[in-house]
Amino acid sequence: MLLPLLLLLWMQGEGQWGLGRAERRLPSRCSLDSLSYRLEVPKSVSVQEGQCVLVPCKNPDSRVNSMTVPSYWFEEGADISHDSPVATNDPQRQVQDRTQGRFRLFLKTQPKNCSLHIRDAQKGDSGSYFFRVDSGSVQWSYCADLVSVNVTALTHTPDILIPGTLMPGRPSNLTCSVPWACKQGTPPIFSWRSAALTTLGPRTSHSSVLTLSPRPQDHGTNLTCQVMFPAVGVSVEQTVLLNVSGNHKTKAISGVVQGAIGGAGVTALLAVCLCAIFFIVKTFKKKAPTTAGDTKHGEAATKPGSLGQVNLPNSVHHPSSGSHLFS
Repeated sequence: MLLPLLLLLWMQGEGQWGLGRAERRLPSRCSLDSLSYRLEVPKSVSVQEGQCVLVPCKNPDSRVNSMTVPSYWFEEGADISHDSPVATNDPQRQVQDRTQGRFRLFLKTQPKNCSLHIRDAQKGDSGSYFFRVDSGSVQWSYCADLVSVNVTALTHTPDILIPGTLMPGRPSNLTCSVPWACKQGTPPIFSWRSAALTTLGPRTSHSSVLTLSPRPQDHGTNLTCQVMFPAVGVSVEQTVLLNVSGNHKTKAISGVVQGAIGGAGVTALLAVCLCAIFFIVKTFKKKAPTTAGDTKHGEAATKPGSLGQVNLPNSVHHPSSGSHLFS
């Protein structure tokens, strides 16, 4: 008689202890009955600031068609009677101000779908959320299937595309893009920084074009593209070094050498001119006394009592005949 009583007490105690363990595993405001119906959702998702994330959710509950039943996503621990949901398809229910327009239910894409889409993610969005349906026949919170959303710092950086080789004086179009950015999010704002001559070109929601007119002195300078996500006030940037084609040191040295050669050429030409002038003057001075000497010899040859007959060279003017003689 005593043994059956002890067994009964032990079974009751084990049942209460097991119930306590189950209740401790459930979120706050979530009863043990919530384990009766479950969702197909991930335990956690991660997203970077300013970006988008989809929380995939499927509701296999045969009692519910999420496409027509009023549905909600709440924060963990919310009082469903008084607290506002973060997203809903119920036009009679106001959502939280901070999630207005950013949290959206994807119910009409396919039956049994209860997915939650978050855009322009903010650090304050980090937390756990649960799904609920509320119709005349079914009022159920799937609080046993919490989804943890983790919003991390933005670490992605822009991509800068430089087509071909940068040539001095030849304009080139450079493109800054953020292909990883969410297409459903608020479009980012692009800005450029460079010491080079630039003009802004066309842009799309996720790219910007800059027309660059490179100069030789722009070689090795920085070009920066900054992208700011206005919905969250977060900016990221990318910096590249401009590589303008041509060996600039060689060109500089070549210019110096050409200048030196040009200067040496002028100096040499001046020296040649001076030497020519000096040679002409010297030759002229030599001819002057020689002519005077020839005149004296000529006079001596015509005097009587000289050495006799004098043979005159050809083409020399003879004083007695008054004409030129050519051989």
